[in-house]
Order: sequence, then C-alpha cells, then structure tokens
Amino acid sequence: MSGPSDRITLISEILASPSYRLAEEDADLLGADDLRPLRLQLELLKPERVLRRNGILSTVVVFGSARIDQCETTPDTARARRQARYLDEARRFAALVSRRFQQEGRCDFVVVTGGGPGIMEAANRGAWEVGGRSIGLNITLPHEQAPNPFITPELAFRFRYFAIRKMHFAVRAKGLVAFPGGFGTLDELFEILTLVQTGKMKPIPIVLVGASFWRQAINFNFLIEEGMIAAADVALFTLVETAEEAVAALQDFYHGSPPD
Repeated sequence: MSGPSDRITLISEILASPSYRLAEEDADLLGADDLRPLRLQLELLKPERVLRRNGILSTVVVFGSARIDQCETTPDTARARRQARYLDEARRFAALVSRRFQQEGRCDFVVVTGGGPGIMEAANRGAWEVGGRSIGLNITLPHEQAPNPFITPELAFRFRYFAIRKMHFAVRAKGLVAFPGGFGTLDELFEILTLVQTGKMKPIPIVLVGASFWRQAINFNFLIEEGMIAAADVALFTLVETAEEAVAALQDFYHGSPPD
C-alpha cells in the first residue's frame, strides 16, 4: 500500500509534467512547428490591441539602412558625408512630422520604424527630441538586433515573422518615407509599392529621399523601356532631398490635413 509520502511524490510528478501545464503557459507547445498559425495570429493581434489602446490613428513609415552608423560616418569621405546627411534628414523629418501632427490630443502620422539602429534610430530620435511618440517594430534575427533607445517604450514590439511585421507597417500607414538602404529597405519599399500598384492598398504618398542614390540603385527608366512597369508607375513615388521636401510631399498629398 502507498503511504502519504508516496501520494505527495506522485502528485509532485503530475504537477511537474509538461502535459499538466496550462496550454497558454506551455512555451514548448507554443514553439512547436504545427502551432505556427497560432503564433502568426498572436503577432497580428498583440500590436494591434496595444496601438488601438494608445489611440494611434495613423502612421508614417520610415525605412532605411541599419548599417549607417554615426560613429562610422565621422571620416571625411564623400560616402561618409552622404550617410551623415541621411541620418540628419531622417532625424529632422521625424521631428517635423511629430511636431506638426501630434497635437491637440491626436496621434496622426506617428513615426514607425523597424526599431533598429542607423536610419531607424535617427527617425525615432527625431520624434523623441520634440516630445513625440514613435513606434518600433523590431525583428528577431540570428544576430540579435537590439531596439534603439528612442522608441516610445509602450510602442516597442518584437516580431518573429517578417510577414506579420510588414502587415503592421502597412495597416495604419498614411505615408512612407524611404531613405537609402539595402535588401531590407528595398524589400519593404517594394512591398508597399506593389500593394498600391495592384490596388490592394489605398494610395499613400511614397517619398524616396536621396534622388542620386535611388536612380542608381534602381533604374526605373530601364524598367519602363523593357515594359516591366508602366510609365505611370513612377508617379507612385516622389524623389526628394530634404526633410522639408518630404514633409511637403505628405502635406501636398493630403492637402495640408491629416487623413481621417
């Protein structure tokens, strides 16, 4: 016959068994391959609930390279001067937009970035410096990317899936400003361009900062000549050089007023 100590041991084994965990507290279960649809849904719902609770009405997305670092732009070279200017323009753009549209209790054109370093940090910093709120949508990578320190803490998110992260970039976006960048920036930019081109997303102002960079990085005229895009497709975006020109492009698109 079993005694009280045996019963206590058996109960302890039951309580320690992974099968006895509440499903919502079972990290092994939630990380399983066949639970991917649930993880996707959670990554969709969590930021949406937080953004709604914080009254975020609309956003302006800022894309750009994570590899442009202020410390690396100090040498006096042409490339360093260009990159330093991009950082400065991103910072000033975010400051101008945040000061202009986050007034009287409204949360329009809230700057949203990928939450990392480089251009992203410059944009979050610009909003922070004028007392504005800004969003960071960070992503888990093989080499962990830490969030930059200028994101509004309650608006900092981390994603496992690029696809859901992209959805959150797009869902409240009323403007997109892309600074020079690499694969990630190009991927995110063309995602939005394609959604607008195909009518899957309402037209928004798409602004590319640094005309020389973009004309060399993407030969739009060649794409037209080869019949890969229509001539009218280049009207989907505007090339500018400065933060003021980027803000003006947004204001012109919406006739000076934030969108409803």
